[in-house]
Amino acid sequence: MSLGFLDQIEEHFRQGLPFVAYRKPNKAEVKVIFQNDRELHYINNFTESGFVFAPFDGVGPAVLIKEDEALEETFESEPVNAKNPISPSLDQDSDKDFYLKLIEQAIKSIDSGNLKKVVLSRSIEVGTSKTPFVMFSDLLLQYPKAFCYIWFHPKIGLWLGATPEIFLETENNKFRTMSLAGTQLHKVGEAPIWKEKELEEQEMVTQFIQSSLKNKVSSLEVSEAMSIRAGNLWHIKSSVSGNMNNSRLQEIIEVLHPTPAVCGLPKNAAKEFILENENYERQFYTGFLGELNFKEDIRRPSTRKNQENMAYRTIKNRTSLYVNLRCMQVLENKVKVYVGGGITSRSVPDKEWQETLDKSRTMLNIVLK
Repeated sequence: MSLGFLDQIEEHFRQGLPFVAYRKPNKAEVKVIFQNDRELHYINNFTESGFVFAPFDGVGPAVLIKEDEALEETFESEPVNAKNPISPSLDQDSDKDFYLKLIEQAIKSIDSGNLKKVVLSRSIEVGTSKTPFVMFSDLLLQYPKAFCYIWFHPKIGLWLGATPEIFLETENNKFRTMSLAGTQLHKVGEAPIWKEKELEEQEMVTQFIQSSLKNKVSSLEVSEAMSIRAGNLWHIKSSVSGNMNNSRLQEIIEVLHPTPAVCGLPKNAAKEFILENENYERQFYTGFLGELNFKEDIRRPSTRKNQENMAYRTIKNRTSLYVNLRCMQVLENKVKVYVGGGITSRSVPDKEWQETLDKSRTMLNIVLK
């Protein structure tokens, strides 16, 4: 009898070998990719195939885990209680003054015309007695609608997450992305009511995506904005799709990353503000991760007109990338949880601070319960 995927990834971890295990939103199957050496592979031009893990800044190289071995296993999950999750008891006020002052500084920069929006983040370090593999199992149980993952490379470290946001999906020449912004805490039996600040923030992201892709794609379509629930939070989402034409995948990624949903507008000015003022390194938080150039061999039964062939065969080239939100980095017997929020001229610092507390529950409920 072969070991289950959790036992296999734990054994791979003990041997200090790279791996990633993940489950796509609303799916039952967990996929695992094993790399059988400790070499650190980097992306050169996004024509490579494997699982990519890219940092926020867009300057540091994206890491590739090569598929030396792979498996897929159904994860049997139990129904999750629909009640509001209990917020863990944790003192998060240690960096509150710094974060509030940072928000005020950002609002001044926006009011002076240097920025339209900037996404500010912080990290929370907390001890835990759970192993990463128990936490990954809990992520799978708690967040069936998110992209859940555990990623490890001995030269980089170990990360886990449950992100609600697609960065980019492609199938041959077709692509799909999303504009996601705005945050409200879910309350049982109540639908979210969005304020002007949140609607404006989401529209900024949508317009950025449209303008960035305008001369690189065709048949660009944008859906109506709608409310979607991710764990204990609500967000506003629009879907964006079209054809890539002759644009390479690398071109599309470079113009989109990092989006205003995780960086700000104008992109370069917002990124510069973040790198100079956040006072810590995001690393892979608000970067992206996922399947890069996976080949799918589709065989269909032949028709009577084509009896000489057993089947029609279609090879599809698929890429499925997600924004690395709602994530944590494992550091020996503690974890670092990353959270952030979008700042605009309408932002109220204390409310923005509360938003980071609400977002932190996604990971802290896994770490501390």
